[in-house]
Amino acid sequence: MFCKRFVFGTGEKIDDMASSENRGEVVHVSAADLYQPGKGYGFVTEENRKEQEFLKLPELNSGFDPLYWYQDEILSYIEEDAYGCFLESDRMAADLKRRETADSPGDASKASFTEEEHRQIPLIFKLDVPEQGNYRVTVKICASGEANYDWLIFTGRRRLGLLLNHTKQAGSQTKPFAVDCAGNQPEPFAADRTGNRTEAFLTGLPENSGFEIEHTMTANVCDIIPRGRTKACCDTTLDITILSAIPRISELTVEQINCPTVYIAGDSTVTDQSADYPYAPGTSYSGWGQMLPAYLTGEVAVSNHAHSGLTTESFREEGHYAIVEKYIREGDFCLFQFAHNDQKLEHLKAQGGYRTNLERYIEECRQRGAFPLLVTPLARNTWKGSDGSYNDLLREYAQVCREIGEEFHVPVLELHERSMAWITQRGREAVRTSFFPDDYTHTNDYGAYRMAEFVAEELVRVCKGWPEYQRLADCVTAGFGDWNPPAHIALPVKPAAYEQISNPEGEALLLTDLSEPDRPACRADVLDMVIQTVRFFYTNVYNDMFADVIGHEWYAGAVECAWQNGIIDGNLVENGCFYPEKEVTLEEFFSFAVNGYKSRKKLPAEKPCVYDEKCSGYARPYVRAACALGLLDKNGNEDLKRVITRGEAARLCRRMKV
Repeated sequence: MFCKRFVFGTGEKIDDMASSENRGEVVHVSAADLYQPGKGYGFVTEENRKEQEFLKLPELNSGFDPLYWYQDEILSYIEEDAYGCFLESDRMAADLKRRETADSPGDASKASFTEEEHRQIPLIFKLDVPEQGNYRVTVKICASGEANYDWLIFTGRRRLGLLLNHTKQAGSQTKPFAVDCAGNQPEPFAADRTGNRTEAFLTGLPENSGFEIEHTMTANVCDIIPRGRTKACCDTTLDITILSAIPRISELTVEQINCPTVYIAGDSTVTDQSADYPYAPGTSYSGWGQMLPAYLTGEVAVSNHAHSGLTTESFREEGHYAIVEKYIREGDFCLFQFAHNDQKLEHLKAQGGYRTNLERYIEECRQRGAFPLLVTPLARNTWKGSDGSYNDLLREYAQVCREIGEEFHVPVLELHERSMAWITQRGREAVRTSFFPDDYTHTNDYGAYRMAEFVAEELVRVCKGWPEYQRLADCVTAGFGDWNPPAHIALPVKPAAYEQISNPEGEALLLTDLSEPDRPACRADVLDMVIQTVRFFYTNVYNDMFADVIGHEWYAGAVECAWQNGIIDGNLVENGCFYPEKEVTLEEFFSFAVNGYKSRKKLPAEKPCVYDEKCSGYARPYVRAACALGLLDKNGNEDLKRVITRGEAARLCRRMKV
């Protein structure tokens, strides 16, 4: 079976590692080795992201993307020494802050993030594997003078493999061995959570002494349907991402193994969410499914096929369940958690299509020799305005899961009650720091880690005593200890230094592959074009902003991205609905386009124009801006109330010259 060992950096330390006893092929990696498909391994930086289209898809990459205003810059300057390859994340983040505030001394608002948020740049290594399946991954980190740092390691699509916090280690269930780089090892004070050694000398080191971390995880590699795509992409690559003040890697061993797989089906509260970098846990969307590996031993692997906006119906219809069916084997497990989007559709009510679909999934899993489990839906942070009491929007769906569990003799993991009790005990405001800022449905990394803990505890509570599920219960661990959010979390803000960003590829290449140019443009079409024009990324989550955008539609990510970035004017929203398929008039187009433009470049000073009496009141500022930008005939001959075509919308987007 496949086994490959990578040693990083230069010098005697590398030679020693390469000559030690090992199995499989040994590959030497330098800081200059960037990933290429033919090469089969290498680091992922902003440089090769530009060159390789598939590296821009979070689902086919590490799940880490640069903040959009940095996408044309190189942030990841990888270096090497005798102990491996590394990048100076803290220094680079500090340099960004100093550069962004250079023109406005003392004005922190001119920088994208503050020092208190401690944002970090990830070190990402990617390699090819021969086929889909499960792999044992062992990461070794050796260094000198870098001991008292926190460490995070993610595998694949941002699934948590290691959380090592030196300030909380005394209370953690993951207690390290103490070793030095000379190989001297005192008696360990605890074994780690997987049965494999996690070695670290984290505190009390003499100056200039060394330390070592060695940690083993299990990762799953599987095909996936990326956001906005309709067909599955074959994926045979594995990403290892390390975050710290100075993230580094000294040695990596990847070995193919046979072990049970825990498949996950669900929605945005469960899925592998991507994160912006410089990274901060509090402003990163996260589903509990990507944090679950932190609470499982290396005897099982997690394969997460949950996606934003999915229902019990669209999980099957859009092809995600077909991937699970293709790879699931006898003895595997499959967790199902839906409801957040089902409740928006009449035919998927709790006692209707929702129940029917879950029952069908259970029967089909059993036919394949796999073991299904139901997870009651994660509670929202929703409260009643009338009396301030908690507003349980998912009670019926959780109850249906319990009823199915009794009828079909299936374990039911009580995440709904656990999360609701946690939210109500802490209170609406206190719990906000565990959700993405200004979001009441989707957790950030801190919150998802906590929800995964509840799921893991439920696996032990519910599954012990069930012979077919005992093996999974035995694989549950206590995780890596507490991971608590700070008192305040703030989203990064685009600094003034990035107001004037040009299109590096040239306007002639924009939207040239547009289909059906003569068809009337609808709102979803226009948002898609504007987002491409201003070079935003589709958001891999849906925030329940609009009652008529469920989340699984092709345009849901574009609508959410547009809403988050202020591209949708509130005057176009009626009764909580956006009407994404409504045909777009010229003045409506300018509202989307101008809002998109000003997210990238400064608008001209507003002045009256010949169209002031020919447009709706809400649209007047947008029409004036369009006139100033040369998007309108300045003689006043345009009909602002007419519906425009897709081709016309594309031409106007190109003329914006963002």
